[in-house]
Amino acid sequence: MPSSSGACPLSLQPSQNGPCGSEENQAQRSSAVRGAILFTFAVALGLVLAWRLRSVLELVYVSGLFAVVMMPMVQNIMRLRVGRWSPSRPLAIVALVLSVSLAVGLLLVVALPPILHDIRLFGADLPRRIPRIVDRIKSLPLADKLGFDSIAAQGESAAASTAQYLLASAPLWLSRVFALFTAIILCVYFMLEGEFLYSYLLSFLPSGSRERLARTLEVAEIRMSRWFIGQISLMFILGATSTVVFAVLHVRYFFLLGVLMGLFNIIPVAGGIITVVLAAGVAAMDSWTRMAGVLVFYLVYVQVENAFLTPRIMRSRVHLMGLSVLIALLSGTALAGVVGAMVAVPTAALVAVFLDEYIVQKDSAPAPGSAEAGQAASGVQAPTAPAEPPKHPHQR
Repeated sequence: MPSSSGACPLSLQPSQNGPCGSEENQAQRSSAVRGAILFTFAVALGLVLAWRLRSVLELVYVSGLFAVVMMPMVQNIMRLRVGRWSPSRPLAIVALVLSVSLAVGLLLVVALPPILHDIRLFGADLPRRIPRIVDRIKSLPLADKLGFDSIAAQGESAAASTAQYLLASAPLWLSRVFALFTAIILCVYFMLEGEFLYSYLLSFLPSGSRERLARTLEVAEIRMSRWFIGQISLMFILGATSTVVFAVLHVRYFFLLGVLMGLFNIIPVAGGIITVVLAAGVAAMDSWTRMAGVLVFYLVYVQVENAFLTPRIMRSRVHLMGLSVLIALLSGTALAGVVGAMVAVPTAALVAVFLDEYIVQKDSAPAPGSAEAGQAASGVQAPTAPAEPPKHPHQR
């Protein structure tokens, strides 16, 4: 019996063009509009909160990144055994924090006073020595046509202002001690409870995506930690070697120059060139022989580093291009100063691993000149290996 209320019968499917279909479509559109508005509002609110809390987020990110980098060291400490006893995770973290704190404390006590002393002497001595350097350069052929008189005047003012800036900004660096201690505490908490947070965040994803992301993050963790340890080792070797060689050559401000050589080694190619030019210029204040000694030392060290140190220390580096490292350092410095520069390259390594896993389209065809390509060209079929389960591209 037909209904007199005008509603659609329950036993019939409403037509898309009928009144019931129109009402349902309108309700769905209204729900979709409300959802889009709420989503846009939530995104805008999240961006505003992120901007207001950017300093806190920066501190959390830096602490988490250093926790990821140092976690393999904690695991290595936990593998140590004395009889049947092995250190627990909290004890391993305490041992690592104490070791790092002791190393940083010794570095500040031993290295900071000579560095500040050399900066002060360099700032006071350079304006008086620039005219002597200009006179030496003028004795070279065609040097009188380059206008070194005006360059010398500009160099004197720039040297004085640079030295004053370095001395005036030292208290500003020391004022961030509280932030450093906060970052250390957060880093300890990340190492203690990071696995629980990691598992909780992964539980938001489906099982297939979760396993792939977990493998990718594991690869990124290994590469970042080994790159960091290897890079720190290379920086320390270059800094210590430069300091000793510059002291033997009686180069002025040898301690400051050695520290700069080590620090700038994080920038591929350009960092070493900048510091060796600076060291050679300081050595040229006294004699051309010392300048030649600085240049010969750096050329020999580059050969030793490329042929011996880098292949052994940096076996598992991320293979970032020098341009990528330089852009990452510039971006990190612009965003967060010295702290941003410290985490710039590990962040670039993390981004590179994600791009390699999710974005880069790998060519499955055999490379030209390979054994597979030669067999394919000659029509010879390679022997079939026993079937194995598929592996992830980064699985070892």
